[in-house]
Amino acid sequence: MSPEPAAARTTTGQDGGPLPALRAAYAAASEAVADLTDAESWAPTGCTGWAVRDLVVHCLEDAQRALVALHTPTREPVDRDAVTYWRAWRPDTAAAADDRLRTRVHAGVVADFAALRGRYRETLAAVVHAAAAAGPAGHVRTQGHVLTAGDLLTTLTVEATVHHLDLRVGLPHVPGPAPEGLAAVRATLDGLLGRAAPPHWTDEHYARVGTGRTRLTPAERAALGPAADRFPLFG
Repeated sequence: MSPEPAAARTTTGQDGGPLPALRAAYAAASEAVADLTDAESWAPTGCTGWAVRDLVVHCLEDAQRALVALHTPTREPVDRDAVTYWRAWRPDTAAAADDRLRTRVHAGVVADFAALRGRYRETLAAVVHAAAAAGPAGHVRTQGHVLTAGDLLTTLTVEATVHHLDLRVGLPHVPGPAPEGLAAVRATLDGLLGRAAPPHWTDEHYARVGTGRTRLTPAERAALGPAADRFPLFG
C-alpha cells in the first residue's frame, strides 16, 4: 500500500507543520508531569488498568522508540502515512492486552517515580532535538513500517496528546494538552473516519470516543449512522 503524501499532509491539522506541533505537544506533556508526586503517580488514568506511573513508563518507551526511528533512515518506500499508521492499532486485541500487562510489570519495579519522571522529560527534549535535525521528507522505519519523518512526528504528536488526556482523568488539575496536539488528533480521527466529526464535538470528546476511552451515546450513534460501527477508530 502506498499512501499519498500530499493527501496525508492535508489531514494533519497543523498549519505550522509537524515539528512545531510535536514541540508543543511534548512541551505540554513535559509540563504535565513536572511536579507530580509519588502519591499522584498511583492515580488512575484513562488507560484500562494503568496508574499514572504505568502511563509514564509507556510514554517514555514511545519517546525512546521515536529516537530510534529518527536515527533509522531508510531508502525503502513508505507504506504508511500519518493516518494509515493507526489502522492496525486496536484496543481490543490480545496484543494490546499483553502490552498493557508488560507495561504494568515494568512500572511495578520503578522505585523512584521522580527519576522516571525526569528521564521521561529528558527523552522528550531529546526527541524534539532529533526531530529538528531530520528532514521531514526523509523515510524512517518504526513498528515494522516506513513513514516519512514528518508523518512520524505527527503520529508522535497524536500519541502524546491522547495519553496527556489519559493522565488528566485521575489528575484533572494537571495542565491540559497543547491545541496543536488536539488539532492533530482530530485531523487523524477525521482521516480514519473518512469525514469530519460532528462540529459540536469538542476535541477532547472526539479523542475519547475515537479511541474507545468513552462509548458513543445512543444519540451519537444515531447521528453517525453506519459510521458508528467503525468506532473506536484506533486505540
